[in-house]
Amino acid sequence: MKKTLLLLLLPFFIFSCVDSQESTTAKKNTTVSISGNQFLINGELTHKGREWQDQKIEGLLFNSRMVQGIFNDTNPETKDNFVYPDTKTWDADRNTNEFIAAMPSWKEHGLDAFTLNLQGGSPLGYGNKGWINTTFDAKGELKADYITRLERILNKADELNMVVILGYFYFGQDQFLDDEAAVINAVDNITKWILEHGYTNVIVELNNETDIHYDHEILQAARVHELIKRVQDTEINGQKLLVSTSFSGGKVPTQAVADISDFILIHGNGVATQTKMLGFIENVKALVKTPKPIVINEDDHFNFESDTCNFVTATNNYVSWGYFDFRMENEGFENGFQSVPVDWAISSERKKSFFNKMKEITQE
Repeated sequence: MKKTLLLLLLPFFIFSCVDSQESTTAKKNTTVSISGNQFLINGELTHKGREWQDQKIEGLLFNSRMVQGIFNDTNPETKDNFVYPDTKTWDADRNTNEFIAAMPSWKEHGLDAFTLNLQGGSPLGYGNKGWINTTFDAKGELKADYITRLERILNKADELNMVVILGYFYFGQDQFLDDEAAVINAVDNITKWILEHGYTNVIVELNNETDIHYDHEILQAARVHELIKRVQDTEINGQKLLVSTSFSGGKVPTQAVADISDFILIHGNGVATQTKMLGFIENVKALVKTPKPIVINEDDHFNFESDTCNFVTATNNYVSWGYFDFRMENEGFENGFQSVPVDWAISSERKKSFFNKMKEITQE
């Protein structure tokens, strides 16, 4: 009886395995590439032919920091800090579901890309207080539940022709990897997973703000270029990933990172005036020996109605700008994209102001 049942079920198992393999390696819709200092999606410049206030914006990558899309606190002592206001419970799948549901509206307003991080970011906006949120286990192996949520987001982004700036590490979570060997294993595992699954809409932020508080030396500013090169040297099915890493607000990258990176990532936190932003951009451009895109993928300055705001200043100087928003003191659930639990909709006045400004810049 058992042998007969096995023979009857065998074709089903074979079909299921083949079907699963085909679904993960199916041809993707979206490919991101770089030519000089410009981004292309599916071989065409982003916002091709578009100008705004007599400034060229084709080739820029308008983005927002959405790092908590696969968040889940596995520390039982802190996880109840992130319950939803309506259910009084936390639900990691709900978080990802609502993220995916909101993505089309972001795209409709002109958003080209968003930053997602495999170790999240501070769920309070800033600071670290005990939570454990990481796609990697202590040895650098991938956790299945995180990868399932990641895959769903990457698939939706691919469907929408959106780029994912995928951060591998966050300085509040790298301590949960045992040692340098585990960090290297984590880099290899996730890089191979992305390439094996055929994603061509992903560019890599090796770690968020490499110059801040990393426990492992290889993730610190003096050595992080070693990991950037490791990712660049990994090729599967003729595909490689574009890679960079970011530094803290207002900090110019090291020459080693600037030289090896495929694009330059900088942060605008702490760059509070137009004069400072102009000086910051000038210093970064002076560092770049060959043309590469410069991307701000974190900036907590708003005031979007002003022609001197960081968003406008960066755009007018041909630097891609990225919105960073968190829930500030005494603000409601609808505010912020980094504070957990997150309302992923364009719901607060601050979110509306950013997305409306981006729509003005990118669309007729």
